[in-house]
Amino acid sequence: MAPKESEWVELAQKRAEEKKTHVTFPQLKYPSLRDDISKDPVTWLAGKAMDDGAEGLWRVYDKLYDFTSFMKRHPGGEEWLELTQGTDITEAFEAHHLNPTTAQLLDKFYIRDATAPRNSPFTFKEDGFYKTLKRAVFEELKNIPKDVSKAADRITDALFVSLLCSSAMAAWVKNYYAAHVWYIFASVNLALLTVACHNYIHRRTNWRMYLFNMSMWSYRDFRVSHVISHHLYTNTLMDLEISSLEPVLFYNPRKDKPLYGKLGFITELLFFPFVFFLSFFKRFFSVFLRKGFFKKHYRWHDGLGLLLPVCMWVVSGTSVPHVLYTWSWIVCTGSLIFYSIGVNAAHHHPDAIKDGDQPRSETPDWGEHQVEALLDRKDVNGSVFAVVTLFGDHALHHMFPTLDHAILRYLHPVFVELCEKFQANYRVSTQFQMVLGQIQEVMRTDFKTRK
Repeated sequence: MAPKESEWVELAQKRAEEKKTHVTFPQLKYPSLRDDISKDPVTWLAGKAMDDGAEGLWRVYDKLYDFTSFMKRHPGGEEWLELTQGTDITEAFEAHHLNPTTAQLLDKFYIRDATAPRNSPFTFKEDGFYKTLKRAVFEELKNIPKDVSKAADRITDALFVSLLCSSAMAAWVKNYYAAHVWYIFASVNLALLTVACHNYIHRRTNWRMYLFNMSMWSYRDFRVSHVISHHLYTNTLMDLEISSLEPVLFYNPRKDKPLYGKLGFITELLFFPFVFFLSFFKRFFSVFLRKGFFKKHYRWHDGLGLLLPVCMWVVSGTSVPHVLYTWSWIVCTGSLIFYSIGVNAAHHHPDAIKDGDQPRSETPDWGEHQVEALLDRKDVNGSVFAVVTLFGDHALHHMFPTLDHAILRYLHPVFVELCEKFQANYRVSTQFQMVLGQIQEVMRTDFKTRK
């Protein structure tokens, strides 16, 4: 007989304190290096490698594989395998490979069975919700028009061109009020372009993913913090998009949440403007502190964002100090807009499960957990532009991150049908309700039972 909610919370907290584990999934180890002062993607990868029992190889379920000889031939690009070496990639393998024949290739690279149990609560049963949905979606994709993705491409390209033009105008225009209009327009373009580029970061190597770096952030870091961490372990203690903001912002419910943590909906407005620049400088200075792979993590494209002020200077012909001043305002305001979009998009709402809440199962189906960890927005999902620039169609995007955002709307009927069949807790809200919910979630200290 399952324990009552109060009994479960007390037991889970006790086990977590004694063994340093998660609260929601107390059978798991507390993520190594989660509380390291750096809180960056490189540290997260190192900590995950310590916990996963992959022995320097790649782990899928309870078997170890060596993909070294396959890295350069990997259809999605070498970088995915480079970043995940030494870790458990079970969730990544399942979510990023729709074709069922892909699993047959694993035998070619098998080395031995893993000796340690998986440090993940999620399951992928053949007759479970996610695997059933994945088979249905694979068949449904055959009926979708081939040119659907062009809409997202056009939106992204237009935002990039608009960013270049509006940034140059912000630096060139002499009228105070007109300059501010162009600066705000450029900031919005930068934020929306960064969101739109996220559509391409999930996929195989492509040129549009590099446009993400116009924000001074790194698409390569985002591939770790967002794709490999947040998408696969959403709202758990292994979600770097939550842990990296601590101890400034707390999005997980905690009984001992400090007062400033409860006021995070105010604090974030003061913190978010500087995150783009902070990410760049932290990454830049880390090159002097890292060794081996971690030192090589810094790449040529990390400086692409510096091309924006160069373009502004060349086109506008104004002084360097004025260009740098204007550009700094554009990046900071763009950072505020981007993060404000992100925290109000899907996951930070009292109805979305977080670490501390009691799950329906301690070994949930991965797809059912994804549904449980977010709310969709019906007033965003109706527009391709809104979906691409506001993290829309979030539930399906989490299930199938490699699919272009413009495709997802075609998959809604089969998704909703299977949610009803498996009683997956799919919920739809509005953008306004998500903003209010995010404020409530930041203030939340109590744990909830998911039934």
